Amino acid sequence: MANESIVGDLINFRGMVYAPMNENGVVFLFGKVVEDLNMYIEEIKPGFPDCVARRFNGKGWHQVRVEFEYKSSSFKAHKHDAKDCDIIICWEHDWKDCPLEVIELRDVIKGLENRPIKKPEVKYQDRSDGESIVLDETQKELFNGLMECVKGINDSCFYNAGKTMLSIYSPQRSFIYINTRKNALQLWVYTGGQALGKIKPFNYGSAAQKWGKIKLSSTAELENLKPLLAESIKRITEAIKNNEPTGWYAKIEEKEEDN
Repeated sequence: MANESIVGDLINFRGMVYAPMNENGVVFLFGKVVEDLNMYIEEIKPGFPDCVARRFNGKGWHQVRVEFEYKSSSFKAHKHDAKDCDIIICWEHDWKDCPLEVIELRDVIKGLENRPIKKPEVKYQDRSDGESIVLDETQKELFNGLMECVKGINDSCFYNAGKTMLSIYSPQRSFIYINTRKNALQLWVYTGGQALGKIKPFNYGSAAQKWGKIKLSSTAELENLKPLLAESIKRITEAIKNNEPTGWYAKIEEKEEDN
């Protein structure tokens, strides 16, 4: 069949209907999520590495060298030198002992706000509300106290505001998500799937296996919460080093049994 068309799985993500099936698809999808990764692109170029970008690290914009692959193991198959690259961005991460940071887009997009394909609206109206989450005075006091607490652990930590929640970064990745509650904040904290003090495990179907929840109602609670957040940063940093998925839908890896 001359015009045979073969596509990947249906994802319907921000105008991309099907999952990538090659490196070009990975590059296209990366362009749709680059801001969500707190990055911007300086150069897409021929040769190795494919891309020069900058990523916000809490202090400023740090330059990173990026190689795109459909599968992370292709980096090794192509005999690239890891010393000349900082990050592999791929659709599928299948290289267990990879010496570089890997961003697996298949996992990343599960936790991002989607804008499915739809026909344009016939009528338009101006938005009267803001684009970011709104906090009342009590919630602002709690959030400011929380950020002071987190900065006391690692001064490079920073936050991003979305329409429905706030995210605090470690600074490499989100380790706290925040929703508003009446006179309080609901914190979703990265635990790596292990017990973490008074932070309660949160499992909702296949989601949040590596996350837990705790309600923050008073700034006085931050003194006891601070060592737990420090441990959370430690765990997510170690997970990144080991190229383990950390997103909302990341599953707890099964430990290999010794023979």
